[in-house]
Amino acid sequence: MRVDVYTIFPDLVDGYASGSILGRARAQGAVDLRVRDLRDHAEDARRTVDDTPFGGGAGMVLAPGPIFAAVEAVEAADGPCRPLYALTPGGRRFDHATARELAQTDGFSLLCGRYEGIDQRVLDHLCDGELSVGDVVLAGGELGALVVVEAVARLVEGVLGNEASTTEESFADGLLEYPQYTKPASFRDWGVPEVLRSGDHGRVARWRRAAALRRTQQQRPDLLAARGGLSDEDRAALDEFPEPA
Repeated sequence: MRVDVYTIFPDLVDGYASGSILGRARAQGAVDLRVRDLRDHAEDARRTVDDTPFGGGAGMVLAPGPIFAAVEAVEAADGPCRPLYALTPGGRRFDHATARELAQTDGFSLLCGRYEGIDQRVLDHLCDGELSVGDVVLAGGELGALVVVEAVARLVEGVLGNEASTTEESFADGLLEYPQYTKPASFRDWGVPEVLRSGDHGRVARWRRAAALRRTQQQRPDLLAARGGLSDEDRAALDEFPEPA
C-alpha cells in the first residue's frame, strides 16, 4: 500500500512514522509511506505556501499554487495515489469502518491543512474528499494524518504479528473491546475475574462478549443503537455473566 502525505512539516510525520507499528510496516514494505513537502513547490526563495484571506480576518490560508504543483508533480513522476483526502474539521468522520475501507485499497493520499485552512479551490478541484478525526480544531492536519495512517496500516495484512488483534479490538464488531488483565492475579487486593483463570476457553469467550457488551452499553450506547440494540444472544450473554455487585 502506498500512502502520500502532503505537509509543510514533513519531519513531524516522518519522525513519528519511523517508529513502532508504522516503522515496522515501512521496513517490511507493507506500507510505502511517502512524505511530500509542500514548500518544495513554492514559487519564491522564502518558500511561501500561505497568504492572507480575501475578505479579511485573522490568520493565513494555505494557497492553491504550491498544493496543486506538489500533487501534480508527484502524480507525473510516481503516478497518481488516489483518493486524495484533506484533513479538515468539516470532513467525513474517520472511524474504524473508514479505516477498513482504506485498508482494502492500493493506496491513498492525505493533505495536511495549517493556519486558518486551505484555499477552497484545492478542496473543490484537487481533493477527492475530506476527513475529520473528531470535532476538534488542531493547529494542523499532521496529527490527524498520522491517526489515519496508523489506523489503516495496522489493518494491512502482515503488519501486526497477531492477526487476531484486529478482529477482537474496539469497534471491530461495533462494540468496545472487553477489559484486559495481566499478571499478577491479585494487585492491591484487586483480583482478576475468575473466569479468565479457569482455562475454559469457551467460557472465557462468552465472558469477553458479555464484558464488551456491558462496557459498550455503559460508555458508548450510541454504538449499540447503531447495531439495532441488544439481540437475544446478547441478552443471554449478559444474563450468564451479571455485573458484579
